[in-house]
Amino acid sequence: MALKGIKVIEIAGLAPGPFCGMILSDFGADVIRVDKANAPPLDRQARGKRSIALNLKSPDGIAILHRLCSKADVLIEPFRPGVMEKLGLGPSTLLSQNPRLIYARLTGFGQSGPYSLMAGHDINYVALTGLLSLLGRHGSNPIPPQNLLADFAGGGLLCAMGIAMALFERERSNMGQIIDASMVEGAAYVGSWIFKSQDMPVWSGVRGKSWFDGGVHYYETYKTKDGKYMTVGALEPQFYQELVNQLANAGVENVPDQFPDDPEVAKNQMADIFLQKTRAEWQAIFDQTDACVTPVLDLGEAPLHQHNAFRGSFIRNAKGQCDPAPAPRLSRTPALDLGSIEEPSIGENTREVLTEIGYKTDEIKQLIQDKVVHQVNSSAKL
Repeated sequence: MALKGIKVIEIAGLAPGPFCGMILSDFGADVIRVDKANAPPLDRQARGKRSIALNLKSPDGIAILHRLCSKADVLIEPFRPGVMEKLGLGPSTLLSQNPRLIYARLTGFGQSGPYSLMAGHDINYVALTGLLSLLGRHGSNPIPPQNLLADFAGGGLLCAMGIAMALFERERSNMGQIIDASMVEGAAYVGSWIFKSQDMPVWSGVRGKSWFDGGVHYYETYKTKDGKYMTVGALEPQFYQELVNQLANAGVENVPDQFPDDPEVAKNQMADIFLQKTRAEWQAIFDQTDACVTPVLDLGEAPLHQHNAFRGSFIRNAKGQCDPAPAPRLSRTPALDLGSIEEPSIGENTREVLTEIGYKTDEIKQLIQDKVVHQVNSSAKL
């Protein structure tokens, strides 16, 4: 595995931090999540990780985290700027103890600036990038893209990329460094092409009237006879011609030209066409063609689709549920075989982790009695 031997300390958080830790864990890193005792189990991205539950209001709990970081390669922390410093766990302190540590700080607004101490969520971060202004139908309010763009693409994923780059550089310098991962900046970076392509004809300057936002009939979603949906993405002329050909083979006449005088009339025509058949019927017509037409699947259908099933794009977890498989695929050093790996309970591996960093049995017992640490009454699942 590509990250085998890398030790990661992940301070428990929500969404982007756990995703970052899961990526590292999926590719072989030993990720230890630092939880609060008796905290609600909100992390759904903990596969392959271990959990130690600490009381960080206790000096002894802080001392344990110091020891963990002194032996770690990476620390991921999700707090607002200044919180770790108040705990005596800031980067200047931890890097003085472990100069090779990669200290990743994953926040919404970054470590500096007028908004750095404000609360926020994905919708707020994407709003500041300018990208939210482009998302939505013509005449509607801007529509947030779930919490994919800032939390996960610009946040957890780019933070993991930063960690990988810092680990690579460390092979030359033998030095760690601080990663300031701002979800605002990460989401904006993901949208670089949109910023840099505004002089291209794909953009109209009006939300919902451009090529990629439902403004044209050849890049749109359409309802089918059974209330499901198909997507059409026939941008290039040769692909649009294939769309026309396949519709003609299916007995459809009066297909609109690709570049009509009135795009709304063309969209209405295409909408009427797709209402004539069920999603399955349209899929049978367009599968294995270059018309760029595919079905809109829900979360339960996606793992069962023939293409995804063939490639094993989804995996069944220990609970029998389907999760997306790690991506991308590495030929020589693939990700973990995750099918039998369960997610840890909070504090499940406390004794195990404390033993690894040098605590003796009687010391661990005393730490549990003093409520400095918490160990659930179950054996490790890994």
